[in-house]
Amino acid sequence: MDPAPRSAFRVESLTKVYQTGETQVHALRGLTMDVEDGEMIVLLGPSGSGKSTLVNILGALDHPTSGKVFFHDQELTAFNDGALTAFRRENVGFIFQFYNLMPSLTARENVALVTEIADDPMEAEEALALVGLGDRIDHFPSQLSGGEQQRVAVARAVAKRPGVLLCDEPTGALDSATGIQVLEALETVNHELGTTTIVITHNAGIADMADRVISLADGEISHIKVNETRKPARELSW
Repeated sequence: MDPAPRSAFRVESLTKVYQTGETQVHALRGLTMDVEDGEMIVLLGPSGSGKSTLVNILGALDHPTSGKVFFHDQELTAFNDGALTAFRRENVGFIFQFYNLMPSLTARENVALVTEIADDPMEAEEALALVGLGDRIDHFPSQLSGGEQQRVAVARAVAKRPGVLLCDEPTGALDSATGIQVLEALETVNHELGTTTIVITHNAGIADMADRVISLADGEISHIKVNETRKPARELSW
């Protein structure tokens, strides 16, 4: 009998309230969910639905107002700031809409920045080969297309072998054809390394590549869809 899947994240009654002057903004409203180890999740929803707030809390970039977050049965919401910093460094890779590469460094050197602070990193060359850029390792960002720069950012995020990859609109600045190349890179990381991957998007066309699609609206989960078969990224279109 196969063992029961282990939760990468367990979220219980999570709320986040931002205070701006006398106005309270409820970004998350008692959200509860699980993410299994190795799962590919797409968080779908319009701007303001709570997607980025949720991922920032999962990645220990922000604190909830109330509720609990567990990672592999460790309660992140009980950690102090030092422990949260260590958690981010050891367990989480981040990918954002904008690539944040150092323009004066080559692709290899940009990836190597992360490997220098990781406990068990892969070689920069290996990480770049994983995302299909083995022949571009000595190019500077200005010599790479937007999609190639984003794939360097993916390589940089996975080079430290994180347990979790958190991606906030990773194709938001790219056209469809280029965006699919980036999604193929994420798909490869998820398949070959078993990295739990959470992708934020407002683009419903990406949803078919996920194991589950969690739709958010007004800080709450409005719908969860399970894809019985994941569609390969190369077959997506939008």
